[in-house]
Amino acid sequence: MLIWENNEDIRLIACANSKREIQKALDDCREERRPYVFVTPTMREILQLNRILVPVTMLEEETYKAEICTYLARKTGAHLILLKAHDYGSHAQQNINRIKTRIESVSEKTGTPITYEIQEARKDSFSLYKEAVERQTETGHQLLVLTASREYGLDDILFGPPERHAIQRSQVPVMLINPRADLFSLCD
Repeated sequence: MLIWENNEDIRLIACANSKREIQKALDDCREERRPYVFVTPTMREILQLNRILVPVTMLEEETYKAEICTYLARKTGAHLILLKAHDYGSHAQQNINRIKTRIESVSEKTGTPITYEIQEARKDSFSLYKEAVERQTETGHQLLVLTASREYGLDDILFGPPERHAIQRSQVPVMLINPRADLFSLCD
């Protein structure tokens, strides 16, 4: 059984692999408090969750992923792969450090060891989601965890948000987490 089957803490969204249908589902989830998982017909069926890829950009809201990823890793025993954006500034590294601290704290507090590794991406924060999808074969992950765009800018309106492109190209389910603190709820 998948972690999100029969689970009220995580919303499962099954949709076609079309831009229009994915965007409509993304729009419907703008106020969603729970993490939500997209599954399209082109994605492989997951029988067991062993590896989770977590791209980490320079944006502050990336740290929200720590709670959800530690929850998933604890429940499934999955190994976390933190993919750090190749940025010139220190924000992505600071976010990695915050997530790493949370993982280690939960491991110690619960007595459940959560394994993880940090990989350096080739691309910066603006292209990291694209690289994450391209690395699916290399990393062997069964789930991709992304942060939904907080607000759509002009480029998102014209070309589509990066999470929509990731969902369309992904071969594995994509979990999205809304970054706004007033919408965040921990599934624990």
